[in-house]
Amino acid sequence: MTTIKLPARCDRAAAEALFPEFVAAMGSGATEVDGSAVTQIGQSVLQLLVSARRSGNGATITRSDALTKAAEMTGLTGELFDGDKA
Repeated sequence: MTTIKLPARCDRAAAEALFPEFVAAMGSGATEVDGSAVTQIGQSVLQLLVSARRSGNGATITRSDALTKAAEMTGLTGELFDGDKA
């Protein structure tokens, strides 16, 4: 299993930096995204996470309070976390 650790600040620059890691991980089996350290998250990283959940074997996401709140505000809770532990 591949694990991708998200930084505290998940903005557009973070999405650009993380994209190659996500592409590589999606082609190599199960992927876990550790979002437990996230304190700020923007639209571009949310889009990246939705894509990761829909690609390959999908990805499981460990969430922080900030990530949970952003998902709730954007209506993405079910898309990102159904079946995952909070």
